[in-house]
Amino acid sequence: MLLHIIARGRIGRGPEAELVERYMKRLTWQHRISELPDTGGRMPAVAAGSRTVLLDEGGEQMASLEFARLLETWRDGGVREARFCLGAADGFTPAERQGADRVIAFGRATWPHLMARAMLAEQLWRATSIVAGHPYHREGRQ
Repeated sequence: MLLHIIARGRIGRGPEAELVERYMKRLTWQHRISELPDTGGRMPAVAAGSRTVLLDEGGEQMASLEFARLLETWRDGGVREARFCLGAADGFTPAERQGADRVIAFGRATWPHLMARAMLAEQLWRATSIVAGHPYHREGRQ
């Protein structure tokens, strides 16, 4: 399954970009990042068998294990692409929210866009490592 981050805005160079790159390099699942301008631009075409997840502060809060199980279920169920969308400063339109398969949040706080992208990259690495049985995730260990 392709893990596809679709983000509004350009990350450029800097510590956040380095974090994103560090975690994306660790992924063994296929992955891709598409950047769009803050407004306008063309969303990458949605392939059949895709799921769309919007990242929004008002979304569902998921533990890392739940997130990993969701990706595993989608992968094992034949989903070809999981699209993770990071919106611009004003978030998503009601139509975009309604068209998404999931809307999730990294807590109730508002995160800077570039930090949210780095957090998403890390959570994708964490989720795929959980699915693979890698010891990176330590939840529940004493």
